[in-house]
Amino acid sequence: MTYLLICHATRDGQSRRIAERIAEHPSLLGLSCRNFDLAAAQPDASQLRYAQAVVLVAAVRYGHHLPSAETFLLRHREALVRKPLALASVNLVARKPGRDDAQHNPYLRKWLARHQLTPALATAFAGVLDYPRYGWLDRQMIRAIMALTGGPTDPATRIEYTDWAKVDAFAERCAALMHGG
Repeated sequence: MTYLLICHATRDGQSRRIAERIAEHPSLLGLSCRNFDLAAAQPDASQLRYAQAVVLVAAVRYGHHLPSAETFLLRHREALVRKPLALASVNLVARKPGRDDAQHNPYLRKWLARHQLTPALATAFAGVLDYPRYGWLDRQMIRAIMALTGGPTDPATRIEYTDWAKVDAFAERCAALMHGG
């Protein structure tokens, strides 16, 4: 039986929430989905072999996608170039208008170039800025990055930037991959 393999790499949980939202989308009802938290376990070659299409949702931390996502792409590159692949980068640059695609999101653009991938779908979703949740060092580093990029720096700030309608539209496009579209 074939299925949609949905993998995520998360640090604070937003990539997991996005991956779960994709898997639960009504356009995927009746289709088999398998979810993997890449930090807990990487799918093996047989699990990838039976996947009709693959979705990877990965968070960016300090300018780089999380190591578990990098490991997944490196380990399974040969299999991934032979099947429909949908990539979603979760980063705060995507909070700005027009910075949510491979051409205009620097993290997504570099990620695709580094892995020499041409996925069927590639997008960037804005994540969550939650200063009170971060440890002291993370809070200071992220505040510095926000100051440089014109974002909020108040250490009490909690903002969810994720556009859930955009996530739903991406899920519909992922479902189309399962139908050969």
